Amino acid sequence: MTFPTRRAVFLAVIMGCVPAFAQTSVPAGPETVASQAVISKLNAYVGLLNRTLRASESMTRYASWVNMRTGPTGRESIVYGLYSLYDVRDEIAKAKAAVDAEPRMPELDAAIPPYVAAYETLAPLIAQGNGYYERADYKVDKMAEGKTLHAKLAPAGRAFLEERAKLEPLFAREKLKSDEAELALIEKQEGRKARWVVANVMLRARPMVELLPREAKPVVDLPAFDAALATYASAVRSMDEYAAAEPGSFSGFEGRPASWLGNLREFREKLGRAKGDARRGRIDTTWIVNDYNTLISSSQTATQFPR
Repeated sequence: MTFPTRRAVFLAVIMGCVPAFAQTSVPAGPETVASQAVISKLNAYVGLLNRTLRASESMTRYASWVNMRTGPTGRESIVYGLYSLYDVRDEIAKAKAAVDAEPRMPELDAAIPPYVAAYETLAPLIAQGNGYYERADYKVDKMAEGKTLHAKLAPAGRAFLEERAKLEPLFAREKLKSDEAELALIEKQEGRKARWVVANVMLRARPMVELLPREAKPVVDLPAFDAALATYASAVRSMDEYAAAEPGSFSGFEGRPASWLGNLREFREKLGRAKGDARRGRIDTTWIVNDYNTLISSSQTATQFPR
């Protein structure tokens, strides 16, 4: 059984479903200006979440070879160490500035400072551990520093992951509100034409990825999955109908949503046989996430170069 990495899932959530295309010139009215303010703020938070995800991955790597309750012993057959982190000073500065920027998003804004604080506590410990294990100092000091470091690293890592777990759904909620508003704005300005069709498909596709099984939640909520699948299927049918009526409207995108829908239905059959438990069916979801990320990439230019 292979679950998608947290990176794949989260990027799928935050990359956005409303492509920004240059082919249509729309006057910057109040609604457009307000929409851009929301996007600017969320982009600052996206940058922080994406780059600091590396700390989550580093702790996952550490936990793959260390007993997190007792710490390293020096008798491990394999010592993987930790991943090094990225320089996120710029992302932290932008996110801190966004907290006080309009429009206010009270719960999400309030979650940023403790998340940053948790990261800034954890980051130097990961850096210390990465250097220690890269140099193989544990072979010289018989894991003495590793044991001492673990006493600080484990609780700091746990605190960071807890803050991230609080932050992600708050961000996803605001992102969904933003995308729904952007979709409505496109319809108001252009009608339900090609840009709206692509944006609608991508907005309805995202819940499918969010409902996939993962290590923390291997059992899928089948009624919720079925409801989201039906909504996505309706959006795909609408796109196919538009494509038939307006040939050449989509560049490098036409057919991809329908293909992914077929794969999702096949995946749903496997889930049904496993009663929703991905562990029972040894169900691999990585390919679904990868195909979704490809769908996102192709959506960005779907109406930019129509045939």
